[in-house]
Amino acid sequence: MELDCDFLVIGAGISGAAAAYELAAHGSVAVLEAESRPGYHSTGRSAALYTRHFGSPTVRKLSAAGLPFFTNPPAGFADHPLLTPRGGMTVANSKQRGEIDTLLELGAGDGSIVELTPAQALQRAPFLKPEAVAFATFEEGILDMDVAAIHQGFLRGLKARGGQVICDAPIARLERIGRAWHAASDNTLVRAPIAVNAAGAWADQIGSLAGAAQVGLVPKRRTAIQIDLANGTDTRSWPAVDEAGYGCYVKPETGRVMASPADATPSEPCDAQPEDYDIAVIADWLLRWTTIPVRRIHHRWAGLRSFVADESPVAGFDDQVPGFFWLCGQGGYGIMLAPTLGRAAAQLIVHGSLPADLADAGVTSAELAPERCRR
Repeated sequence: MELDCDFLVIGAGISGAAAAYELAAHGSVAVLEAESRPGYHSTGRSAALYTRHFGSPTVRKLSAAGLPFFTNPPAGFADHPLLTPRGGMTVANSKQRGEIDTLLELGAGDGSIVELTPAQALQRAPFLKPEAVAFATFEEGILDMDVAAIHQGFLRGLKARGGQVICDAPIARLERIGRAWHAASDNTLVRAPIAVNAAGAWADQIGSLAGAAQVGLVPKRRTAIQIDLANGTDTRSWPAVDEAGYGCYVKPETGRVMASPADATPSEPCDAQPEDYDIAVIADWLLRWTTIPVRRIHHRWAGLRSFVADESPVAGFDDQVPGFFWLCGQGGYGIMLAPTLGRAAAQLIVHGSLPADLADAGVTSAELAPERCRR
């Protein structure tokens, strides 16, 4: 199969899907995906929580800018709400008062993060043991995200705009010939003047194929488990709970809870699998600090969250390789950032500038540019 288009997007995870959706309003788009289905890796293994107070300052600005899209998506994007109320609580031990104060400072401008007494915390999260809570904060604005609906909304919208996704197409060759990139897999050749590198944990490898200097991407493994709860357990009012300092966390789901040790083990790009040690860490935490019984683990998995040195995403043209656009390094925030980075990527590619609302929020192209990672 040979195909000519205006924009080639490499990777059909949620970041690539969002960028392709936005670019399809400006020209023809083809997305090449190495796996047999879009979103097999990090997109399909997300904790699925929205919060505008996690991450670097750049991440927080981008996350806040995405909320209007999630609460009021384009017509036909999804047939039910993309976000639902959850609330999030951070608990701290007696030595972590400083972590609590830092969180309260983040929410000081609008009162979005409030302090709870231990008794109030235990009332909101009845599965916690009293000894787990010396201090606590609560953020009502932490919301559950329907990751599948968001991802499918972008893919469906891309198709409606004439774009296409080609799966089972790992790129073996990527070279610029004349004014066009030639991306070849075993059975596919796509030619386009613009190539968007949205390959997730493999983005540096794709960059090397294109002759670009790497941005120093480090994939890090994150493990999670699902545990069945007793029949009839009502978790609708339970908040997500995490340990201060980005420690272990637990997220209620229908009939189950999802829990993670918040591991961040550097890894080569791969189909990440959970390690027994990390499973043991989160099981021990649940037994020590909660009343959630760890009798049967319903499901266990791991995914890769990829970071550059400053832990902010990369979105910009390579300064040495013509027509090669980087879109990677979203860390653990890729779902939250997808609509904003999709718009940003399309605007930078087509017009050479960021959308006005991002510029007004203080986001600059320099803080997203790939060359910052090589200094």
